[in-house]
Amino acid sequence: MNRSKMPIPDPPEAPLLLPFEPGPYRLAMGLHACPEADWIQIDARYRAELGLRRALLDLRRDEVLGVDPATAPARREVLELLAAHLPARFPAWFGCEPGRRLRNRLTGEVWTLADPGSDPLEVAARLVQEDMCLLRLDGATPILTDAALCFPSRWRLTEKLGRPLTAVHHPVPGYADRLAGPVDRFLSALRPGRIVQRANWGVVDDPALFQPAAPAAGTIITQADAGDRLWLRVERQTLRRLAISGVILFTIRVQVAAFSRLIAAPERARLAAALRALPEATARYKNLTAFREAALTFLDAHA
Repeated sequence: MNRSKMPIPDPPEAPLLLPFEPGPYRLAMGLHACPEADWIQIDARYRAELGLRRALLDLRRDEVLGVDPATAPARREVLELLAAHLPARFPAWFGCEPGRRLRNRLTGEVWTLADPGSDPLEVAARLVQEDMCLLRLDGATPILTDAALCFPSRWRLTEKLGRPLTAVHHPVPGYADRLAGPVDRFLSALRPGRIVQRANWGVVDDPALFQPAAPAAGTIITQADAGDRLWLRVERQTLRRLAISGVILFTIRVQVAAFSRLIAAPERARLAAALRALPEATARYKNLTAFREAALTFLDAHA
């Protein structure tokens, strides 16, 4: 049967990612191997999130897209990598067509790869739910040179572009002393063909995916309304080195779940333990101090 006449299956619901490590808090890279097949993830929120990404790129482009003219070949390499990966991994949703065109059956869009009409990184950002950052190695120092960042977790791309990774992570308590050296060495040693992943999490009082800044102080949340007013925000991150340019491609996939959804999750006790284990400086960095006790009381009440 001609694939164009076949019904297009809907992407599946994504499992809730709950990346809580047992035991005391430990600042670590927390890297795990990522199979090629799991590098890009597409789920039931794809159409809604792609619509939001289109709106942000159309209306707030300067806030969510930043590129360095010197790294144009690396950005083209990202698009070529995606254009090869998506039809091979998700043939029901993406297809290659004559003239080096890529068809997205979920949105009805067709992209011409030879001349996409937009920056290749922007086109890549209009194809997947992941945000994408490029890190160029200046000697052993990773520099954030380019990014399509539609769903930031309370940081502004314009304030980070062109800066070393250590400076990008300057607000993170303990990063400079404990993680900067290991991270730089790991990225310098990362070889093409290997993909690693990690997860980062926080608790927020706003479910919006586009959050370039922390909310104003003064929010009051109690145990009674914590289930509806607090959300678990998780970032699934991957790292891989591009084979031709040698640039590091860093992807970020954001998932948000209401606390009320965690009542039935067996990992809620692990979330409570993780919240209790956070050092005070880390809790402040994550903007948790105003409602950590309300979150813990809510989780404990449903344990």
